[in-house]
Amino acid sequence: MLLERLYDEDLAQASYFIGCQAKGVALVVDARRDISDYLALASKHGMRITAVAETHIHADYLSGTRELAAATGATSYVSGEGGEDWQYGFEAQRLYDGDEIALGNLRIVARHTPGHTPEHLAYLVTDGAFSSSPGYLLSGDFIFAGDLGRPDLLDEAAGGVDTRFEGARDLYASLKKTLAELPDYIQIHPGHGSGSACGKALGAVPSTTLGYERKFAWWSTYLATDDQDGFIAELLNGQPDAHAYFARMKRQNRQGPTILGELEQLTELDAAQILEQMEAGTSVFVDTRSHIQIAEGTVPGALSIPGKAKTASFGAWAYDPEEDRRSMVVLAESVGHADEIRAHLMRVGIDAVKGYALSLDGLPSYKPQSITPAQLTDFDHDLLLDVRNKTEFAAGHIPGATQISGGRVLWQQDQLPTDGTIVTYCQSGMRNAVAASALRDAGFNVIELEGSYLGWSKLDN
Repeated sequence: MLLERLYDEDLAQASYFIGCQAKGVALVVDARRDISDYLALASKHGMRITAVAETHIHADYLSGTRELAAATGATSYVSGEGGEDWQYGFEAQRLYDGDEIALGNLRIVARHTPGHTPEHLAYLVTDGAFSSSPGYLLSGDFIFAGDLGRPDLLDEAAGGVDTRFEGARDLYASLKKTLAELPDYIQIHPGHGSGSACGKALGAVPSTTLGYERKFAWWSTYLATDDQDGFIAELLNGQPDAHAYFARMKRQNRQGPTILGELEQLTELDAAQILEQMEAGTSVFVDTRSHIQIAEGTVPGALSIPGKAKTASFGAWAYDPEEDRRSMVVLAESVGHADEIRAHLMRVGIDAVKGYALSLDGLPSYKPQSITPAQLTDFDHDLLLDVRNKTEFAAGHIPGATQISGGRVLWQQDQLPTDGTIVTYCQSGMRNAVAASALRDAGFNVIELEGSYLGWSKLDN
């Protein structure tokens, strides 16, 4: 059996390539939308991708299941569980608890594990050439290393009302059933790692075992003592802000993401072409340099999306493809770099990258307005906006600040003064640069706090 993890550091998301070497066939679980890595892996190992499956309707990235199936002719598998409200809207084979996917000598069994979402499936894998017993669980957003999938995202991102409590009870029941039925040696391969917003304390290790989690995870004591109420309280406490784009991902993944097919080659644009498009309102310039460089000068009206470590995450904060019809021109080091930026943005359903620039030469320069922490006390402003997470805000913030996380602020403009001055800050400045540029693009008067919260905290307050 071949089992390879393909990990996206940007979104802290893992997909899995599972192959039967004897039969030369493979399954991909939870594929991302830029599919070249899966095709390359299949070619490297001389395998055909005959099946693609997903664990649930994802909220944090746009699924590549349909894209990969269209490119390879593979059969798509999705969950049929969860009731009428959680059915997929595109053609694929539905799986229910106990259903199997045939993959040569491998046996992949779907296990219904509701909690994070009602329809959630995990996949139990048996290597028939080695053993008749299962050895691996592709757990999706059910069990992570050191944590569990959060059950509150349906409230936060899908318009649910207090569904978190039912989800938490379902997750508790799913855990009890899994622990009762499976041995400690089962290897857990989760769908996310440290940094994902799908949980609050995910570990950085790529895999774990059921026995290790049973003994050492935060939830182990609650299950050992059958304390469901304590489990629910601990699970729901301190979850991070859900990004606003999660709602769009839920809708698009349920309906079925658009199949892109072969991508067009990106066009290098000169300064005159870029300015013409920007003045016509048909494109927006994306500055992908660090927030420190951007603070020294960028293009007027540019979006700040530092790449490529968090291109997808920050891109989805600053650009809403359901409302914004402008194409994107990205600042890139090469055409290869521009292709990487496009690929990352595709992962969150932003298909707007059409061109790139290799430098700022010939473009007008603009230095984003800022003030120092020392100037803040006497500075006349209408709103001091903290764009960090609510957990960071609770741990300490500048007096008088209002908290709206960077991943939500573009969607909560009704809470902002339309005519006044907004001073924004985050922890160190990177997230602030993204949020501030998005708000300026939306028409707000925004001034950034130099050094953000860390800079302010160094003052003698």
